[in-house]
Amino acid sequence: MIIAVIGDSSCSAEQAKLAETVGQLLAERGTTVICGGLGGVMEAVCRGAKSKGGLTVGILPGHDASGANPWVDIPVVTGLGEARNAIVAKSAEAVIAVGGGYGTLTEIAYALKSGIPVIGLNTWSLSRNGREDDSIIRVRSAVEAVEKAISLANRSKNRKLASRSLLQQDSSAVSPSE
Repeated sequence: MIIAVIGDSSCSAEQAKLAETVGQLLAERGTTVICGGLGGVMEAVCRGAKSKGGLTVGILPGHDASGANPWVDIPVVTGLGEARNAIVAKSAEAVIAVGGGYGTLTEIAYALKSGIPVIGLNTWSLSRNGREDDSIIRVRSAVEAVEKAISLANRSKNRKLASRSLLQQDSSAVSPSE
């Protein structure tokens, strides 16, 4: 299972601690952490995951793997700048947003548009036409964020498997035309 953790490249000590705890908990649950691979929240989540033996993937905006934070196991060099945010969000089965600026907001949008659940820890609020949009699932702790992300990712995975199974049954029930 792959869970994205997104947030600002510069963050408060409180956000860093939260992201590090999220990384530790994800690693303990056997998930792979994917992020933007740089500093701030991304560095903290990778540091946390590595402290518990987890696997980390950093989708880098630049042309050089040396830009990755020291806790990224697999640096993916894109040369895409902030356009790499789409890759971060769409590569995950769920997204946990910790704080964040406008780059984080784009990742949230890519995930939601793709039907990937977004769990929010002190992150953006959305509204449409003056009404609150509850697309981001708000949680209050790292434990709650990880539990919710894994639960929703599993639910989504089970729906996809069921759909594939139905499609295979339908295609085997259709006899070829003569």
